[in-house]
Amino acid sequence: MAAPYVDVAELALYSFFGFFLALVFYLRREDRREGYPLEDDISGRVDSDNSALLFDDAKTFLLPFDRGTVTTPTGERDPQPDNVTYNGPRYAGTPFEPTGNPLSSGVGPGAYAQRKDWPDLDYHGNPRVVPLRVAADILVADVREDPRGMPVTGCDGIIAGTVADLWIDRADHVVRYFEVALSGGGTALLPQTMSVVHRRHVSTDSITAAQFAGSPGVRTPDQITFLEEEKVQAYFGAGYLWATPGRSEPYL
Repeated sequence: MAAPYVDVAELALYSFFGFFLALVFYLRREDRREGYPLEDDISGRVDSDNSALLFDDAKTFLLPFDRGTVTTPTGERDPQPDNVTYNGPRYAGTPFEPTGNPLSSGVGPGAYAQRKDWPDLDYHGNPRVVPLRVAADILVADVREDPRGMPVTGCDGIIAGTVADLWIDRADHVVRYFEVALSGGGTALLPQTMSVVHRRHVSTDSITAAQFAGSPGVRTPDQITFLEEEKVQAYFGAGYLWATPGRSEPYL
């Protein structure tokens, strides 16, 4: 009679399979803390199936810099855009069509997340994205490439205003926004990722010069919140589809 033995390799393989299945199960429950409950496209009925197979128990997280706590999931719905409608017959997957200004509709390329309305902070607890007039210890490396004072043009080639200041990320030391003093009065924040600095001017291909006036502003002149950043990025992002009538129509 053969002596009993333990196949270590087989035990290791089965242990890995068990661990992997448990990990997938755990992650599939955890990733439902945001964006849920689901909503039916046609009826608007909210899926209330909070079974243990799909949803984990609510957890409370401590936020840094004494910002309190947040509990998730709560089962609450995010605010929905109220200036959109369905274009044509309504069925599952029917896209929304803006009824007002499409750049601020909050749908399609202009969609944004309902983030907290407070600024991002650096390691020291100070606002992270600020204009250079606040971060006096940071300078433009080459004054010949300083875009301040340059005219800013829209996708139509018309001048919208002049670069008044640079909003920089104090943690990463990169430019995030150009503060544009508009020709018609007021200011606008132009995302650096949607603009090009030329030798004598700054341009963007996202919106027209006239549409700068409708871009979202900031509540505090020298700082920007998470929610305000979402809205600014969404406004200029929506311009790639709705800035001009021709952009939203098919080529053929």
